[in-house]
Amino acid sequence: MRRIFSILATLLVSTLMVATAQAADKVPVVASFSIIGDLVKQVGGDHVTVALLVGPNVDMHSFQPSPANSSKLAGAKLVVLNGLGLEGWADRLIKASGYHGATLVASKGVKALTAHEHEHDEGHGHAKAHDHGASDPHAWQDVGNVKIYVTNIRDALIGVDPANAAAYRDNAERYLGTLDALDRDIRAAVATIPADKRRLITTHDAFNYFEKAYGIEFFAAQGVSGDTEPSARDIARLIRQIKNEKVTTVFFENVESDRLLSSIAKETNAKVGGTLYSDALSPADGPAATYVDMMRYNTRTIADALSGKSG
Repeated sequence: MRRIFSILATLLVSTLMVATAQAADKVPVVASFSIIGDLVKQVGGDHVTVALLVGPNVDMHSFQPSPANSSKLAGAKLVVLNGLGLEGWADRLIKASGYHGATLVASKGVKALTAHEHEHDEGHGHAKAHDHGASDPHAWQDVGNVKIYVTNIRDALIGVDPANAAAYRDNAERYLGTLDALDRDIRAAVATIPADKRRLITTHDAFNYFEKAYGIEFFAAQGVSGDTEPSARDIARLIRQIKNEKVTTVFFENVESDRLLSSIAKETNAKVGGTLYSDALSPADGPAATYVDMMRYNTRTIADALSGKSG
């Protein structure tokens, strides 16, 4: 019996040593938020560990770095950001943490939309809910842009871990094929929506790249703040906007307050089409746990609502 216990103990220690060695061999990467983190996992596979600064269902726009975030950078070999003005705090955080490793701006090479390229006529009452400066940072809402993100992530991982270059290339190639299929499926789903129904309102201005790529017109609600109740003026303005734009469906977002849209849904004939995932993935047990899941879920939710298949 004693010999059996000794053998089991030896096996346990050996297993733990192997697991520890495998963990030590993985490249520690820090991603700014959940969508970027998923893309790194898809390309990095078993060769990376990914820590998030901003987790699932958390609004990037309200994030403020803390000392705990600085500590995440301490052992990292690569930090991956979206760029395009989304992480205005990144330089300060990196400097405060003392991090001197590689940093990737995943959107490098993306043709960014600017405010004048995606704003609708001011006479429509369309307003931006967040100000990121000249560029719209939500480039991941176009699958074509995410293919650029993936190639950038692939090259950055090869740069910090050339020994596993073949795996990163293989993972990226496989995932790019998945993205091609996703893009085709989104276009097919949008094609099922009557052309005169491809208009909707969301909580904030996060879907301009989706609009440009796939032909659905998005209007962002005005006067929205997750911290305050909508005023009577906010509600009246949005009611006018819905009537002017002949929009029949409104959508909530997982990272924004739904108070304003809930109020106007009661005051108009507009229906609530559901909740879209804009700036963050869902938790692992939710419907948008990965980037591909998020885009499929959003597209299905929009198509079902605008074509009259839901509600």
